[in-house]
Amino acid sequence: MATGSAISVIMSVYNGAPHIHASVQSILQQSFTNFELLVLNDGSTDSSSHILNGLAASDPRIRLIERENRGLVASLNELIAAAKSPLLARMDSDDISVPERCEWQLKAFAQNNVSIISGAVQEFMDDTAQAGTVRYVP
Repeated sequence: MATGSAISVIMSVYNGAPHIHASVQSILQQSFTNFELLVLNDGSTDSSSHILNGLAASDPRIRLIERENRGLVASLNELIAAAKSPLLARMDSDDISVPERCEWQLKAFAQNNVSIISGAVQEFMDDTAQAGTVRYVP
């Protein structure tokens, strides 16, 4: 399964039901497939748990952790400790990743002597095909 994963994608979820399915699917549909997706449901009170359990049952790359709410920082620290790969990709529960995200980021790590990589953020309201503002981060 995910033991030999080249990358661990970590995602904390709190009441993410409106976006979580599309967000997780954008990771599952990556062109690079040797990853694990660690999702921590941080005590959601909406239907996030139901959605996440269905997604986790459908793909062995997903490892789901569920517990009471402790907040984002505690969740991310727990996900980092649970990751099986030394390379981590951070994903918000309302983000959509382009299909080549992991592939591009892994190539950048291989070609450069860096410890962290960030990417551009494209803002959109409802339709990812209608992206608007692009914000480039250092």
